[in-house]
Order: sequence, then C-alpha cells, then structure tokens
Amino acid sequence: MRRRPGLSARLKLTLSYVGFLFLASTLLLAVVWVYLLRYVPDNSQGLLGVSPNRYLLLHMFAPAAATALACLLVLGLLGGWILAGRMLAPLTQITDAARLAGSGSLSHRIHMRGRQDEFRELSDAFDTMLGRLDSHVAEQRRFAANASHELRTPLAISRTLLDVARKDPGRDRGALIERLHSVNTRAIDLTEALLLLSRGDSGTFIRESVDLSLIAEEAAETLLPLAERRGITLDVTGGTARTSGSAELLLRMTTNLVQNAVVHNLPTGGTVTVHTQTHGDTSVLRVENTGRRLSPELVPTLTEPFRRGADRVRTDEHAGVGLGLAIVDSVVRAHAGTLDLTPRPAGGLLVTVRFPGTPQLPADGDASGGNLSAPS
Repeated sequence: MRRRPGLSARLKLTLSYVGFLFLASTLLLAVVWVYLLRYVPDNSQGLLGVSPNRYLLLHMFAPAAATALACLLVLGLLGGWILAGRMLAPLTQITDAARLAGSGSLSHRIHMRGRQDEFRELSDAFDTMLGRLDSHVAEQRRFAANASHELRTPLAISRTLLDVARKDPGRDRGALIERLHSVNTRAIDLTEALLLLSRGDSGTFIRESVDLSLIAEEAAETLLPLAERRGITLDVTGGTARTSGSAELLLRMTTNLVQNAVVHNLPTGGTVTVHTQTHGDTSVLRVENTGRRLSPELVPTLTEPFRRGADRVRTDEHAGVGLGLAIVDSVVRAHAGTLDLTPRPAGGLLVTVRFPGTPQLPADGDASGGNLSAPS
C-alpha cells in the first residue's frame, strides 16, 4: 500500500518534547509575571538606581529569560531526538525482523533483552508468531513432499503396468485391469483424503448442531462388516453429546478413528469401544481398542501425515493412505477441540476427543447406548 511521506515517529516525539518544554517554560514565565512582577512598583520615570522597580526588572529579566528559553528549546530538540531514538530502538529491531520475515526468512528471532515493557512484550509475541509460522511452513513443505511422493507411486505403477501390457500383448488383460483398478482406487482415495485434510485445515465449513452419539452409531454401522470379517466386537455406548460443527467432517473423523481401531487390533477376538458423553460444557468422544502395545515415543507421531509406524502392524489387507489420524487431528483443531492419544498398558490405544458442547434441546432425549458386535 502506497502512502504519502510523513514525519517519522522519532521526529514527532521530538517535536512533542520540545512543544511540551516550550509550553512549560512559557507558563513559568507567565507565573513569574502574574505573581511577582505585577506587584513591583513601576518607577520608570524616576531614578533607576534608587530601588528595584518593574521597569528595571523587566529590562534585566526579559533578555535573560528569552536567552534561557532559546537554550531550553535547543537542548529540548537535541535531548528529545536522542531520547526518542533510544525509546524507539526496540521498535526498529521489530521492524527489521518483520521486513526479514516478509522476504521469506522465518528462522530468525529478535530475543530482545531488558526488563518487561510494551516493546519487549511485542517482541516476545512476534518471536512466538515467527516460531509458529516457521513450524507451520516446515510442516506444509514436508506434507507437500510426502504427498507428491505418495501420488507419484500409484502413477508410476500404472505407467509400468501399461508399458508391460504394450510390450506383451498376450498378457492376461483381466489381471492387468484388476491391478490398474486397485492402483487407481488408491490414488483416488489419497486425493480425496488430501482434499478433506485441506478442508479441515482451512476451517471453511457451515456449522450446525451435531450429536456425537448419532455420529458414532453411523460410523459403527458403516464399519460393522469390516469388524465382522476380522472377528472384532464393536460396542457403542454413552449418551447424547452435542457440539457445533460440520456433520460431514465429524462423521469422517469418527469413521477414521473406528476404522483405525479395527484395523490395528488383535488378529482375532479384539474389541473396539466407542463412547460418547457430556462432561460439564464439554462433549467427549472416546474410541478404545485392544491391540499390540505401543511405545510412548511412537504415539505423539501418529497424527503426522503419511505416518505409518513400524510398531503399528495392520492385520488385514487395508493398505491405507497414511492420513487417517492426520485428518482426525485437522478436524478436531478446526472445531476448536482437543485430541489425546494414550497407549493402553495391556495393548492398543485410547483416543479421547473433546469439543465445546452446545445446550441440549428439550425435545432431544439421551441417546441410548448400542451394542454392535461381531462374533469372534
């Protein structure tokens, strides 16, 4: 944005100092005149050396006062300029850091020294902002690199299969088509997951009142066939838990959590429990599953995009795209919620999601807990 040139803040402060000093000096002279000189007898027509009089004092005091006032103005200009420069030096540091950040560098910090004041507070806030931006940009770059790599893999496989089919016309076309279909399905799933993750990060969605208990039941019904094939018992318990947000995104979040709990479970006979409840002004969704023991160092990294921990062993043919918990984390943050991942001592994972609750409508009753189970 172009602006017309104006006075600098340093010059404005200097002029303010000088103006205040001039006003104070003038007021002091006025006080001397009102309360002192006006009561001295005026003897300008008589002998000047006989006694002090107004004429004598004015002619002696006025030049000295004018000289003193001029010296005060000069000293005020010089001192005000120096003082304003010292006071605004921290602001200059912050401005230089902002220009450097605007050029694309986010690794620098101000680290302003000295006792706490407004400028130090602004500096600390600016350093915190730079740290978050640096971390966010690094995460986005890492995500872009991983996404390009993940998308490149199915495309490269498709090209290889087509090259093989072109060089070998007698190859079984049915097997080739089936393989291409599988690869393309994975590419489509990955693209949809990337779009959903981007939508969650942007936070651009219409908010409405959503009951997490109904969302949990719908997600469980969708994944019940998968649980039955694996012999997993899938339970939905708890009551009404209302929050404000996108029903579509919250359903995808819950589906990802339940699917993740089913896929990363015991080879057979495992359990998955989905529980919803309202605690004060907070709506809570918990998904707990049995499974292999997870190391505490692995758990904080599970929400990273394309994270497929070696300690988490899938027990079916689900390959996944590595964005399940990353999408969950994105949706939770977009709804101003919190996500806690806790490894169970006996094995498996406990996921707790908390959202700001909304008042329950009088017509709504508590959702009764359901039990969707598959025999092991």
